[in-house]
Amino acid sequence: MSLLAATVLALAGGGAVLAQDALAGKQAMIVGMHYVVPPFVGGTKVRTPEAVDTALAEALAEGMRARLVAVSTTQVAATAADPAAPRASLIALEPQQSLPATLVTIPTGYKAGAMAIMRTDTDITSWEQLKGRTVCLSEGSRYVGKMASQYGAIEMVKRAPADSLLALRIGSCDAAVHDNVMLEQLLTFPEWKKFSAQLRPSSVSPLVFAVPADDAATVAATKRLAAAWKADSYLAKLNQQRVRDIAFEVYLDQNVPDCH
Repeated sequence: MSLLAATVLALAGGGAVLAQDALAGKQAMIVGMHYVVPPFVGGTKVRTPEAVDTALAEALAEGMRARLVAVSTTQVAATAADPAAPRASLIALEPQQSLPATLVTIPTGYKAGAMAIMRTDTDITSWEQLKGRTVCLSEGSRYVGKMASQYGAIEMVKRAPADSLLALRIGSCDAAVHDNVMLEQLLTFPEWKKFSAQLRPSSVSPLVFAVPADDAATVAATKRLAAAWKADSYLAKLNQQRVRDIAFEVYLDQNVPDCH
């Protein structure tokens, strides 16, 4: 959260300041997302979520001086025909999906694909060899369901990346599948050298904001903020912080040795 706050403060001091008059009276920004992170419950373990969607939406809402209201894209679609239902200001999704002309696509700058990591002594050398093997993923992953349907893997869905990666370390699964952007950064840490065997993504997908075309203020503000993120290398910094947090969460929870 400190990284997000610092980024927004930096924007407020530069040329990416969002027009107050264009956004006056905008109390809440409704953002449809693939996965809505459940609210934190006191007494539970702190966990960094799978996707960057929430972090980007939070930064965008704060930069636009609005309150973020996250809803699932399924809910957005279900209420789209209801004129009385609140309309989503933005919808974060992948551009491969069919988008109506009523939406403007704005790239966030984040591109990722499914990557698997395993122990270096694994006998798995291709995605097809995941058939019948246990693959750990986490809630909110776009790859949940795909490992089973495409490769015949046995999916084990954990609460968050830290739980999935911990399961890999202690031998509960043969591979862990997450975004390649996150895993590539994780593998730069010495303590992950023993788990650096990998299956590379065959393709990557850009994450975009899809904004209603008739919401000119939000379209303009989102474009400005996305440009500012690019100029400030915001996404690289965000990923580095997320990976440090995930690695630390695994470290705190690993009370048994790595599998041998």
